[in-house]
Amino acid sequence: MKQVANISRIKPGGLILIDEVPCKIDKIQASTSGKHGHAKIRVDAISLLDGKRRSMVKPSGENIDVPILNKMTAQVLAVNGSTAQLMDTTSFEMFDLPIPEEMKGKLEVGGETMYYEIMGIKTLSQLK
Repeated sequence: MKQVANISRIKPGGLILIDEVPCKIDKIQASTSGKHGHAKIRVDAISLLDGKRRSMVKPSGENIDVPILNKMTAQVLAVNGSTAQLMDTTSFEMFDLPIPEEMKGKLEVGGETMYYEIMGIKTLSQLK
């Protein structure tokens, strides 16, 4: 799911869609308006899916797509190497997710963790 926002209202640390890929905003630069038009805004962001740096330039009056981030809680059912089997505490849906480097060794079977769902893509975020 996504919503529309004006590019002049976004802030670093927020989320944005660049080429239909959800990204976290790293830096925003605005140029001054010229004689015949709007100021241009350059957005540098890091993809939440593959970690690649992406950027885009748009006039300050343009609208952009912003992904909707759902924070959810899951119970850890099993830890198998670099993946964790989780069960959503609301819908009881079971699924496997890769464990990020900073969380390896910290997940405990039976414990709870937070995960994000962005445009149908799930990713682990933090321990609860």
